[in-house]
Amino acid sequence: MTKIQKSIELFKEAKLHIPGGVNSPVRAFRNIKSNPIFFKKAKGPYLFDADNNKYIDYIGSWGPMIMGHSHPRILKSISKQLQLGTSYGAPTSIESETAKLIKQCVPSIEKVRMVNSGTEATMSAIRLARGYTGKDKIIKFDGCYHGHVDSLLIKAGSGVSTFGLPDSPGIPNELAKKTLSCEFNNKDDFLKIFEKVKNDLAAVIVEPIAGNMGFIPGDHSFLKLLRKKTTENKSLLIFDEVMTGFRVSLGGAQELYKIRPDLTTLGKVIGGGLPVGAFGGKKKIMDFLAPNGPVYQAGTLSGNPLAMAAGSSLIKMLIETDPYKSLEIKAKNLLIGMKRLFEKHDIPFSTNQLGGMFGFFFSEKLPKNLNDVINTNDKYFISFLNKCIDGGIYFAPSKFEAGFISTKHTKTEISNTINKVKYILNKGL
Repeated sequence: MTKIQKSIELFKEAKLHIPGGVNSPVRAFRNIKSNPIFFKKAKGPYLFDADNNKYIDYIGSWGPMIMGHSHPRILKSISKQLQLGTSYGAPTSIESETAKLIKQCVPSIEKVRMVNSGTEATMSAIRLARGYTGKDKIIKFDGCYHGHVDSLLIKAGSGVSTFGLPDSPGIPNELAKKTLSCEFNNKDDFLKIFEKVKNDLAAVIVEPIAGNMGFIPGDHSFLKLLRKKTTENKSLLIFDEVMTGFRVSLGGAQELYKIRPDLTTLGKVIGGGLPVGAFGGKKKIMDFLAPNGPVYQAGTLSGNPLAMAAGSSLIKMLIETDPYKSLEIKAKNLLIGMKRLFEKHDIPFSTNQLGGMFGFFFSEKLPKNLNDVINTNDKYFISFLNKCIDGGIYFAPSKFEAGFISTKHTKTEISNTINKVKYILNKGL
């Protein structure tokens, strides 16, 4: 059994100073009824905790470590910039360099604005959509998480699409009513709500591949319908690719689906592991932002040179190596190996993957929406996750989170993971 005494002590200490002991709720491990692991370093496909335990990492800082942790080229780019200063609060040429790289890879983006987080990106994109269209309402989808933005932290009542209710105290009901939530991958549900609010509909925002209810790709026909209806209605279509951008393919999910949104939000990978976000899209829409236009958005650390140095270095490597087919094969080999073991033990298990992003569920049928994920087996998931972490395999500590694989995961790491799963199942969940 892995000893995590220092992590236990550090968590106790953290709870004295930080709400819940963590700076992002999923890190508290409450979803798996356990103690969070405190880490001190990472290299390649591995994490090392405060007790010097080693873990094969399938989270990758929730996506950006696509080339593995502590990649020498990224560290070198950060170090080089570090010697020149950490922040100026003023323009740098590296911002334009990174913007050009993003535009090169994502054709729907004609101009891009850098921000500091995915939440900031979606918040700003929504404001821009409302300002550009002169309309107020937003349609989103159950289980698609777009950051903790007041306008988007909305849930649907009892699984029925309805006017939004706040998903958290502190969000005014009047603001929540401007957002409507529909079932993901449900065309009829969307059309019903769309017809009710289309005259005041500023935008539809969606994760084309949902990464916050496990890993659930949008149906192609569903996403095409969103594009068709928003175009006809002169509303905007926003793809939230904070997780999928540069992760499932060089051009993101929109490249795979061959659908061009009006606006795209990005994060994770474009900072190379440092805090970052961005939103971009059609020139005529983006030029509605200050200082060119009337929609205000600003940030002292936006385009921070350290994040831009790391991000541009990583994007260049992705352009040079195009690792996505290899990543998908690795993820598929991992999941096929796991699925075969679960089948031998008559435990329901379903999987999916695209590029270096994947998900698994304790259910016979692959989930298509949030309700499907909610109904998967919690008992199996909690037991399995705790035993994996105890055995040095670090999967996401929530069934509502996707997994990620890196170029540094070799046949050795995948084989060792499958063997550990075999050991766990032989001992019994």
